[in-house]
Amino acid sequence: MVQVGLLLSDVPASVSPSQQFRDVLRIVEAAQANDFTYIAIGQHFLYGDLRWLQPVPLLARLAAEVEPHIRLVTQIMIAPLYHPVLLAEEIATLDVVTEGRLVFGVGLGYRPEEFGYLDVPFRERAARLEESLQLMQQLWTEDEVDFHGRFWTLEGVKPHLKPVQKPHPPIWIGAHSLAGARRAGRFADGYACPPETPFDEVLERYAAVKEGFEARGKTFGPQPLRRNVLVADTREQAVIEYARVAQGRYITYAQRGLDVMAGTDLEQDFAAAVAGHAVIGTPDDVTKQLTDLVTTLPVDPLLVRPQWPTMDAGETIAAIKRLGTQVVPALRAVEPRTTI
Repeated sequence: MVQVGLLLSDVPASVSPSQQFRDVLRIVEAAQANDFTYIAIGQHFLYGDLRWLQPVPLLARLAAEVEPHIRLVTQIMIAPLYHPVLLAEEIATLDVVTEGRLVFGVGLGYRPEEFGYLDVPFRERAARLEESLQLMQQLWTEDEVDFHGRFWTLEGVKPHLKPVQKPHPPIWIGAHSLAGARRAGRFADGYACPPETPFDEVLERYAAVKEGFEARGKTFGPQPLRRNVLVADTREQAVIEYARVAQGRYITYAQRGLDVMAGTDLEQDFAAAVAGHAVIGTPDDVTKQLTDLVTTLPVDPLLVRPQWPTMDAGETIAAIKRLGTQVVPALRAVEPRTTI
């Protein structure tokens, strides 16, 4: 059956961190009660008027709040901003604390200012990510590590901390670009396709991942796919509500350097701009669109985002319950495809 996961959202900085955490606990409880089996959270630093709780400590706490079948996902951590030894040990510890339920999702990052804050050259982020992944996998799997890279060198070090999962937690690379999909094919276990990617581009990226896997002798199978969703009583209500909760966030993404909607008019014709990827409409509309995706693409899990910074916890929980009763059962009845 296709598994369904929840993408947690950032929230306005006007919400206190303590309240944000309490809301996360309520939202995760609702997700679990409605057959969501993955909980995923992103990451940013010094984010201004919005806030993420950092994923490693948050997921460590959530591990004690959810049932043993729930998997916890860093989706995504900005790996180039870390020293790989530090990140390898943080992730190994998190895998221990989650009792082997962790998925390690990473990406390049797209905000130059974050790299400036942490004194990491933005132009080096792709090379740093690839080198980090190579070194971290050695630290997780070898008893003694020699590594001579462009950015980091280790001589005869003996790792003292390894993950529960063998050889290591599944690695997902999230990326908007075709180059990022190719990187996933070379270095990862899965490619977490972003919500804004239209169907034809998903196919293109999956083909690139499959090619990379085959070059490594790795079997290509179902991939994690992210989608933004909203269910309403009518299609018209769904369009209006999606604009209310999400339009400002799309515009902010564009302003902050993530050009996911190039060539579209997010301000004057938002509905048309998101028509190729956002899954919105009546319960039947949304069920059909998502079922079409998971029956024509090799998808598992399907990670959905029902929450936006404009929504309070009550609205988010209501959206999760509606998905859980009206959409999720149909998806869980589908056997995942294994090929493109």
